[in-house]
Amino acid sequence: MPPKRPVVAPHLSPVVLGHLAPGSEADLLSGDDVEGLEIEGVTVERLDLTGVTIRESRVVALAAGEAELRSARLLETRIERPNIPVLRGGRGSWHDVVLEGGRLGASELYDSSWRSVHVVACKLGYVNLRGAHLRDVLFTDCTIDELDLVQAKLDRVAFADTTVGRLDVRDATLTDVDLRGAELDGIDGVASLRGATIDGHQLVRLAPLLAREIGLRVE
Repeated sequence: MPPKRPVVAPHLSPVVLGHLAPGSEADLLSGDDVEGLEIEGVTVERLDLTGVTIRESRVVALAAGEAELRSARLLETRIERPNIPVLRGGRGSWHDVVLEGGRLGASELYDSSWRSVHVVACKLGYVNLRGAHLRDVLFTDCTIDELDLVQAKLDRVAFADTTVGRLDVRDATLTDVDLRGAELDGIDGVASLRGATIDGHQLVRLAPLLAREIGLRVE
């Protein structure tokens, strides 16, 4: 039998920002693209960034009751300590992004493209990544109530010290997905876990689900 191929870890490009010009709330509310700015301490009821590109920027302590990021592009950007109960960001592109230390509630991120994304120390509610393509993505020290990956494609995605209340991978395609660092409370679509790596303790917890999936009777 040939040796097993080790799981390949996410390849994360460092987000190194040089000198950034100071930005303001007006830069986010204008609806124009944002590039090379540092914007801190913005509090608004509603933020509309539909179709906007945010490039080589740092956004810190953004609080918005709801945010529209549909078809928005985040490129080489850091988002730190956001507080957004409702986020609508379907069909967006996140490439070389760090999302760190914040709270996102119901997040509609379906059909998105994520490349080299690091989500760190975040509390996330329902995260809808249905139909998304995630490549080189790492979740570190996060708490996620529900992660919906139905029909998503995942390549080199890993979890470190992260709790997921419910994971849904029905009809997802997984390649080099490392779940060993995740505390999983429930999984839908265990038959679609092909291509994922788990540890022995997780296997024991998943055994009843796997048995039910294949119609195995245990007495």
